[in-house]
Amino acid sequence: MDNGRRPVTIITGASRGIGAAAALHLARCGHDVVVNYRADAEAAEQVAELAAAEGARAVCVQADVTSEDDVDRLFAATQEQVGPVTGLVNNAGVTAHIADLADTPVDVVRQVVEVNLVGAIICARRAAQVLSTRRGGTGGAVVNVSSAAATLGSPHEYVHYAAAKAGVDALTVGLAKELAGDGIRVNAVAPGLVRTGIHAAAGAADRVDRVAARIPLRRAGEPHEIAPAIAWLLSEEASYVTGATLRVAGGM
Repeated sequence: MDNGRRPVTIITGASRGIGAAAALHLARCGHDVVVNYRADAEAAEQVAELAAAEGARAVCVQADVTSEDDVDRLFAATQEQVGPVTGLVNNAGVTAHIADLADTPVDVVRQVVEVNLVGAIICARRAAQVLSTRRGGTGGAVVNVSSAAATLGSPHEYVHYAAAKAGVDALTVGLAKELAGDGIRVNAVAPGLVRTGIHAAAGAADRVDRVAARIPLRRAGEPHEIAPAIAWLLSEEASYVTGATLRVAGGM
């Protein structure tokens, strides 16, 4: 992968929160970035402009990560507009609803599993096809954004989300072993409670302040505190790291 060119990294769900912070931090680290978004084009453009101000080539590509055709188009657009893909940050995610599982509509369960797990699998699958040295690629790295919920279970909040993120952890371990001989490293970051819009989108705008006291560090994290972990796992400094999940959760 080290051919003297800038890394080209796709960040899914990068119009806000951890994805936006990752795009900006990676731009500062010398990456060219593709800011993927599903619906908020204006927010994505703002992220791309900030990344470009850091010296990166930065483009926005709309794509629904749960659609195979959209994901194929996302990778093709990256190749055409920026250059050969070297990395993927599988960040797109949603909680959608906070309640006991018994009170969570099935369509919400399906949405959460589709975005957080199926979407991650579809994107990782395409990255494997494009990056694999055995298939003609130059190698690279994938970082999945999991969650501390994967091991905590998140009772009375979103056990379906926790289950989907546990699937992301299994994806990370299995795919890392599967692709180790193909020049691709696969790792994950597992954030804890982070101050992003995902909580308000699920109808619980006060959740961060309400839950922060449970965390050993006694505060929520900020998106910019997660981004460096993602960047490190993508970097050559982590060249012997694959199949790992790095917990960034304030002690949870």
